[in-house]
Amino acid sequence: MSTVTVEEAKERSSPVRNIRIAKVVLNIGVGRSGEAIERARRVLEELVKQKASFRKAKKSIRDFGVHKGEPIGMMVTLRGEKAESVLKLLLQSRENRISSSTFDNFGNCSFGIKEHIEIPGVRYSPEIGIFGMNVSVVLERPGSRVARRKRAPARVGKFHRISREDSMAFFKDELKAEVV
Repeated sequence: MSTVTVEEAKERSSPVRNIRIAKVVLNIGVGRSGEAIERARRVLEELVKQKASFRKAKKSIRDFGVHKGEPIGMMVTLRGEKAESVLKLLLQSRENRISSSTFDNFGNCSFGIKEHIEIPGVRYSPEIGIFGMNVSVVLERPGSRVARRKRAPARVGKFHRISREDSMAFFKDELKAEVV
């Protein structure tokens, strides 16, 4: 018979300690506007069935031909069930393996996909081409909203924050991903 510590018992019994996916952000940085941006938009919208938004250049870079305010990237934010299903699909494209170096100390994870055609169910289209993308995952616990709310914001307690180990355990247990 195994002995359970008080902290483990509290963690198992309290639903506030459960970790969930707050959001998944997909980003394609094209580096130029025009036709390439439209193709990147089509890739994201076909993948997630949601409207993507433009990301504009913060400053002009003459050598690259980029002007301030010009759209140079596309991104989409997913929440809820859609975020979880798309994340599982993206992890399949990486063979359900993720490096431990992709996790930060605050319960976040970011990884890249070299070619969007590696994602299961996505086919190559010559008129679109091939794009890589960045994926950022934010994890949270119920009650984390107190730090973001407009009226009476408060700090999230030290033991309520998500650690790197907690987020790696979530990926192993809930998403069935191998953390290497």
